[in-house]
Amino acid sequence: MRRSARRRRTVSAYRDGDRTVVLIPARMSAAEEQRWVTVMLDKLAAQESRRMPGDQELAARAERLSEQYLLGGAVPDTVRWVTNQNSRWGSCTPSEGSIRLSHRLQGMPEYVIDYVLLHELAHLLVPGHGPAFWKLLESYPRTERARGYLEGVVAADRLPHPPGPQD
Repeated sequence: MRRSARRRRTVSAYRDGDRTVVLIPARMSAAEEQRWVTVMLDKLAAQESRRMPGDQELAARAERLSEQYLLGGAVPDTVRWVTNQNSRWGSCTPSEGSIRLSHRLQGMPEYVIDYVLLHELAHLLVPGHGPAFWKLLESYPRTERARGYLEGVVAADRLPHPPGPQD
């Protein structure tokens, strides 16, 4: 929660890593603050649910990416979101044909999700991270941008978070 003397009427909210920041006018009462927090959390959740594809959409997306960038050569048996990957963005088990993407990607730009998905699809064709693997990813035009975005997220997570007014 951040109060601002300059803010007169508007209320806004955004995600900052694992935190949600709600910006409100300083003059708001505690009851109004609580009401607006609930309203803004509901709004953010609705926006995010529209942006986050489910497992079926993820599988269709994988098929499209394989066709477009890997000549249809990577055909996973399963593609799904998982909540137990907190230190990696995705994983692939070539012997099972399974791809798992971390839930932490949900809400990130589509080109970032596409890059991670394409990265895991490439592992179905080349298990390691050698030259042949990276050659497969050269055709995706946003590889460097997506990698930079993910590196920025990792770097931001390592920064100390300043205490907020209620910490």
